[in-house]
Amino acid sequence: MAGIRYNPRMPSIQLLPDLLINQIAAGEVIERPASALKELLENSLDAGATDIAVTLENGGIKLLRVRDNGGGIAAEQLPLALMRHATSKIASLDDLQRVSSMGFRGEALASMAAVAQVTLTSRTAEATHAWKIDAMDGTQSDAVPAAHAHGTSIEMRELYFNTPARRKFLKSENTEYAWCEETFKRIALSRPDVAFSLQHNGRTAWQLPKQDLAQRITAILGAEFGQHTVLVERQIANLHLYGIAALPAYSRSTRDEQYFFINGRFVRDKVLMHAVRQAYQDILHHQRHPAFVLFLEMPPELVDVNVHPAKSEVRFRESQGIHQFVFHALQDALSATMAESAPATQTVGAASAANNDRQQAGSYNIQQRIPFGAAQQQATYRLWESQTSEKGEGLREKGNSSSAFDSPLPAVEHPLGFALGQLSGIYILAQNQQGLIVVDMHAAHERIVYERLKTAFDQRQMPTQPLLIPVSFAADTLDVATVEDEQNALLRLGFDIAPLSPTTLAVRAMPAMLKQSKAEAAAKEVLHELRDFGASRALTERRNELLATLACHSAVRANQQLSIQEMNSILREMEQTERADQCNHGRPTWFQITVDELDAMFMRGK
Repeated sequence: MAGIRYNPRMPSIQLLPDLLINQIAAGEVIERPASALKELLENSLDAGATDIAVTLENGGIKLLRVRDNGGGIAAEQLPLALMRHATSKIASLDDLQRVSSMGFRGEALASMAAVAQVTLTSRTAEATHAWKIDAMDGTQSDAVPAAHAHGTSIEMRELYFNTPARRKFLKSENTEYAWCEETFKRIALSRPDVAFSLQHNGRTAWQLPKQDLAQRITAILGAEFGQHTVLVERQIANLHLYGIAALPAYSRSTRDEQYFFINGRFVRDKVLMHAVRQAYQDILHHQRHPAFVLFLEMPPELVDVNVHPAKSEVRFRESQGIHQFVFHALQDALSATMAESAPATQTVGAASAANNDRQQAGSYNIQQRIPFGAAQQQATYRLWESQTSEKGEGLREKGNSSSAFDSPLPAVEHPLGFALGQLSGIYILAQNQQGLIVVDMHAAHERIVYERLKTAFDQRQMPTQPLLIPVSFAADTLDVATVEDEQNALLRLGFDIAPLSPTTLAVRAMPAMLKQSKAEAAAKEVLHELRDFGASRALTERRNELLATLACHSAVRANQQLSIQEMNSILREMEQTERADQCNHGRPTWFQITVDELDAMFMRGK
């Protein structure tokens, strides 16, 4: 064929060995011990188990065992259970399109058997004893009798023992255990009607009896979460959403308490998360994250769970309808609770009625008061006077009043002029030769800090400020493990963070550009970025998002009173900062209103 050249040295096409096929599949299905744990727990739930025990050693790398009291596997079926694409859960395309079980692909156990030493022991209710088989390197032993109660146990030992290059990518024991624990909590949240236990290195970490949903949520997420939540419940036709969502007062700096389940399956879906963000849009600051545990029940044929081998991604048949259903259900629940807990609305209503009465009485010309202030109310012109002694002298001489307004600015003018004060605690008002400058002080300062952080990071010269008193805060096991594993990345970002205990971290140093009062929030943002995406992605493809988040934590906040000098300092830094006319989110940071425009507004000269 034209355009294609035959390479005589190209090897011929051949079928891959089954073991290699399974080892390739294991890279997607069994990324780490937590991935295997998820698959095994889902298998136990599919088998009808009401009591599931998990045992881990060395974070699940040395040993991962899941034991349940489910229906069990018949002796003649045991060899099939460890074979690729062998499953009892689907048999046709129609089954796949309306799958209701947690597992269905028939890949997980075969993948585990290809990269670990696996033992499967099971007994059905009708059997007099259990049967056991071992699998390793693609081979299986014969089934032999064993002692076991009704149900199934699966042991996975020495993960990736036969693929050492892949094993090197596993993290420390603490990190791998933390991911296993997070997986355990997700599954336990999804099924409060099932008893769960988790043991690590001989120590019991979790012991959860059968509970109702509220008790299970409290047991896993804590009593404080339950005290600041609203019930969510809505059913329309065949869609049913229920669960609890936290009020804005319980907002988080990270997404660590967000659990969404579809037909009992934990998912991360962009459509659902966008609906949640929209529901919180008017009541939650954009840098804070809501907490929730929500369950969406729907016909299985309306959602495709066969998007990725990990089965944590889904695709809806009618995504827009699902989005609107979730958005309105959550928004209504939050709105109702906010109204009940806000007696101040009566005051607002009374004020509105009083205003209407005044208007009806003919008081149409009352000017609304605008909050206007600066920390140094009388200091507005001090900087100008210090730079313009001659004009300052002229202003102090006896002369007509117009001369004071003809030359209020220094001879060498800065483009953004000089500060006059603050408006509503949000805007800096400044005067330049053309007229009035209005600056969004948070957006402007955020851009300034962001550009500084980018320059320092790229030059590997992030200035660090040791803290006189380290800032300690409570952390979950994943955060502690991330600190232990990602010290080089943290140091490059200017952070010195160390564990004080298994549940406490301390910030000992942080980037000098950031506010020390934001040490905890900034540290949490960095840790969650590193743990969710890994150091390599966080410091390369997500570098801008990470630094922008840190900049937001350091920028001046709304209603923060600034002195005239501080306002002028922001104006001067804006003039020296690239892209200072837009914030990190693409919005403008300042506007110019000329004297001619002001004259037109007030109809001067007409």
